[in-house]
Amino acid sequence: MNTSHPKRQAELQKSGSDPWADEAVEEDFKPLTRDEAQQWRARNPEVSVWRVVFWQAALCVLAGLVGWLFSVQAAVSAVYGGLSVLLPSALMAYGLTSSGLAKMLRAAFPGMAKASLAGVLFWEGVKVLLVLALLWSAPRLVPELNWLALVAGLVVVLKAYWLEFFLRSRPRP
Repeated sequence: MNTSHPKRQAELQKSGSDPWADEAVEEDFKPLTRDEAQQWRARNPEVSVWRVVFWQAALCVLAGLVGWLFSVQAAVSAVYGGLSVLLPSALMAYGLTSSGLAKMLRAAFPGMAKASLAGVLFWEGVKVLLVLALLWSAPRLVPELNWLALVAGLVVVLKAYWLEFFLRSRPRP
């Protein structure tokens, strides 16, 4: 629907059916009671990045086992591809949750979103650089490298994020 023509704009404003018009925002916000907040927390537990790291490790082992069905070189390559994702993710998880820097930032700036975002961006940069370094060094570290198996292991381990998301979104009994 073209609303750029002045006559058309006037017609839409008169009829009150302009799809782009801002509607008045009504304040329907109602704070949760203590019991409601506890129920909400019980239904939505805190997410740990270490669960994703756990699933990445499990999928790395699985990729290695599947690669082993083809050859030892495929298994080693698949595990190296998985470790190229797993090790940087574990380092990022440690950096965000357990490192001295993370503890210092939490103590110095409690509840400060900017400090948390800066930490995530820093560790994400470290993670990307480490992944690139590991992939660059793969031909030097893995004898008889099988690139297809390496990429398969890498992709399978990357899917741990989706696996964790799927497992968390299932309805609970």
